[in-house]
Amino acid sequence: MKIAVIGLGYIGLPTAAVLARAGAEVVGVDVSERHVAAVNRGELPFVEAGLGEVVADAVRGGRLRAQQQTPPASVYIVAVPTPFKGAGHQADPSFIEAAARSIAPQLNGDELVVLESTSPPGTTERMAQVVLEERPDLSVDGSGGRPVVHFAHCPERVLPGQIMVEIVSNDRIIGGLTPRASELAREVYALFCEGELVLTDARTAEMTKLVENSFRDVNIAFANELSILCERLGIDVWELIGLANRHPRVNILQPGPGVGGHCIAVDPWFIVSALPQEARLIRAAREVNDSKPEHVLSAVLDTVAGTEEPVVACLGLAFKADIDDLRESPAVGITKRLAQALPQGQILAVEPNVEELPAALAELPNVRLDSVMGAIAAADVVVLLVDHKEFKNLDRSLLEGKQTVDTRGIWR
Repeated sequence: MKIAVIGLGYIGLPTAAVLARAGAEVVGVDVSERHVAAVNRGELPFVEAGLGEVVADAVRGGRLRAQQQTPPASVYIVAVPTPFKGAGHQADPSFIEAAARSIAPQLNGDELVVLESTSPPGTTERMAQVVLEERPDLSVDGSGGRPVVHFAHCPERVLPGQIMVEIVSNDRIIGGLTPRASELAREVYALFCEGELVLTDARTAEMTKLVENSFRDVNIAFANELSILCERLGIDVWELIGLANRHPRVNILQPGPGVGGHCIAVDPWFIVSALPQEARLIRAAREVNDSKPEHVLSAVLDTVAGTEEPVVACLGLAFKADIDDLRESPAVGITKRLAQALPQGQILAVEPNVEELPAALAELPNVRLDSVMGAIAAADVVVLLVDHKEFKNLDRSLLEGKQTVDTRGIWR
């Protein structure tokens, strides 16, 4: 089985790697020359525990290689970004459509095209439409005696930092445009997936992923709103949550500076944009979580009020602990807003998992990347944004005499 994985990011590359480990011949395709070169050297273009060894072994064994052009294959897995389009929180399908157009010339019939990218309901149908517009000699159902191409959606549901475990162990939802497409996709994922492979239709599979992350978003919003209420009431929100969670049927999550990543911070908006009048609770949760960084910003500015040239150490830029993924990170947004609000101040960004500032911060003259020790020593205020292990294990005596804003509750 020859498989082409389109997109070698946080989902595409692990998928390519586990397929190659299972014995398939895999070609990874990416527009980034840097990603392609790194994979062909058996190296990673990003940090993910356990992935490096699998990629290196697959490349050495000749089962995995990368290139920028889409090759002929029997199976195509599309794992490209689905960012927002404009200010209305609508999904931008342009990367998916570009991938579909790159696949179309390679098709002869009986190939399987799987969309893994998180998408609004109907996107798999749209991907098939794009392919058939390019190749009217093909079909999805054999109508007119034309050769069939099979289309399915199989959303990922893994946690960054644990992808190599969860990509194998978690159940997978597989939804085809036809029952035959679902069955073919199940055969592919059965190569490496030890979880249950559950078949449905494409639209239900697309909606399943959005609902999973919307559920989590609503629960995080409850915790974040609690943290604001407790601050106003003079109550320790972390103590409160610990006490409430002693109830056998209560499990409140932990608050933070917002919600990041390319799933929970994005997927609920796809439901809201599709049904804006009906998705009222999901919209409210998104608005609570999107507003939390502004609350943190105000708390820091109140803390430095009266200091002429404040030095602020921002600990953490990733969207969650112990990874290098900065996508949709509230910590990056807070750090940027602080730099803009304090033009005479100095912002010392500390992120143990990256070697350079992201573009959003690198362009600001009063922001620099620093070590945790150097930043704390120089800072007037220390802002804990991400609960990386380096910060959890920090010698608390280093914070003596410093003002702190702890958004994660680890220095209580």
